[in-house]
Amino acid sequence: MSSTFRFLQGVHAFAGEGLEKPTALDTALTYVVPEGARAQVLYFRGGNSSGELVVVVLLRDGVPMRYFPVGARGDVHVPLRVVEDVEAGETLELQLAAPEGTSGSVVVDLGLVEV
Repeated sequence: MSSTFRFLQGVHAFAGEGLEKPTALDTALTYVVPEGARAQVLYFRGGNSSGELVVVVLLRDGVPMRYFPVGARGDVHVPLRVVEDVEAGETLELQLAAPEGTSGSVVVDLGLVEV
């Protein structure tokens, strides 16, 4: 069985609208599983330049699937050992929630394998 690695990554500026209001960072942080394939999320790494806690939210077809809190001026690495298939046609997207009025940059790196 062949597999292909995919990554949703980059450095993105943000302006917080509240921890309960995740917002899109960039269209490049969206992945649609191609027909005839499935995907599995392998890890998440992130960094936060702001002085406040932020939360990167992984959405699956618009519904929160995982929350990754990233501390103030901190970083996080989360290996995802639970294998969960994301089926063909489903969409994964990274969004960010931050306290209202907070601004800064976030570094995100989500690793996937497409099989």
